[in-house]
Amino acid sequence: MEAEKKYITAEELRKHSTPGDLWISIRGKVYDVTEWAERHPGGEIPLRTLAGQDVTDAFLAYHPGSAWQHLEALYTGYRVRDFAPSEVSKDYRRLHAELARLGMFEKKGHIAVYALTAIALMLSLCVYGVVACEGVAVHFLCAVLLGLLWIQGAYMGHDSGHYQVMTTTGYNQITQLLAGNCLTGISIAWWKWTHNAHHLACNSLDHDPDLQHIPVFAVSSRFFNSLTSIFYGRKLQFDSVARLLVSYQHWTFYPVMCVGRINLFIQTFLLLFSKRKVPDRALNIVGILVFWTWFPLLVSFLPTWSERAMFVVTSLSVTAIQHIQFCLNHFSANVYMGPPNGSDWFEKQTGGTIDISCPTWMDWFHGGLQFQLEHHLFPRLPRCQLRGISPLARDLCKKHNLPYRSLSFWDANISTLRTLRTAALQARDLSSPVPKNLVWEAVNTHG
Repeated sequence: MEAEKKYITAEELRKHSTPGDLWISIRGKVYDVTEWAERHPGGEIPLRTLAGQDVTDAFLAYHPGSAWQHLEALYTGYRVRDFAPSEVSKDYRRLHAELARLGMFEKKGHIAVYALTAIALMLSLCVYGVVACEGVAVHFLCAVLLGLLWIQGAYMGHDSGHYQVMTTTGYNQITQLLAGNCLTGISIAWWKWTHNAHHLACNSLDHDPDLQHIPVFAVSSRFFNSLTSIFYGRKLQFDSVARLLVSYQHWTFYPVMCVGRINLFIQTFLLLFSKRKVPDRALNIVGILVFWTWFPLLVSFLPTWSERAMFVVTSLSVTAIQHIQFCLNHFSANVYMGPPNGSDWFEKQTGGTIDISCPTWMDWFHGGLQFQLEHHLFPRLPRCQLRGISPLARDLCKKHNLPYRSLSFWDANISTLRTLRTAALQARDLSSPVPKNLVWEAVNTHG
């Protein structure tokens, strides 16, 4: 009888999935993370999203080997009786173990040195051009350079946010604050909050914040039913304004991307000055104050208000390249409703991502995110390793008949615009909040 008490079924595990009762299983062992959720470095959302499930694949993807030592204190003493990983999960775990054995997660290459050197050089040239040089053409080029600098800084912030860059957690955190808050004005706390949810629930219409752009964009007609965002905890109202904007979204996509950085500034302030619990709030606020000191000061050195306006608009517009890239990786991929299931975590990542094919010499331009599926499967893997393991990910998808989509930058743009145009035409044809082809979408679950 005592031995019998040490086992629960998967169905019993699923009952422990409410905010005050969060259990997960990893390799069949059951852990109570209810109290730990508030202290979880990745925030509460990942644990709430995957509670009541086996989360082995996700745990392996996001945590280094040292994380296992923290689990024992959370162990309930139970195991899942009917625990049985799928064949694709078995293969994924074997591949992850092999990459770990080869030390791939620690082989960071010289990307950080190159990136930091390039950022320092671009910043120096930009400041020199603005302060010491005259002429609108020079100042325009400096604005372009600043936009490119922000793009590379965001890549560095992204990589350090995944702890890919430096050799220690402390150095990574310093890099996060410098590259994110101080250099780009975007809070690393805000980025982690949204990005962790995006990775776990990749392309879930109600769980992934990276798809929830109502009233400006809708990648699926399901948004026409005013979905409730589980991430934001509010309804995404599809009203007359949203219908109007969505109806022309394939025309407004690129112009909106040119001012997309402004929205990120706003989201940063909304989070940092909200009542929500924010890790390292004070440090994040200090970081954005650094940005809002040096950037306006730099602009003030320009001789006229017209040049200042040109400089700001140009630098922000250049960052549209990066915002477009983020959309290309997901907007035209498969979508679904509800939380991800731990048992099909690998399948959800393959379905919700699109790679961008490019020659090796263009890797700097995409910051490693052209290998989007590889990054989602192995988010701790340094970007210099992604091209090398790409054939392994492709073979694994082929073996299990899962999608592996790699499009050129041009074709990815066409695919994204086609998705936006399809939803736009559906929005125009609506005579009621219920789209005509909702049944078709329910069957196909495609954006």
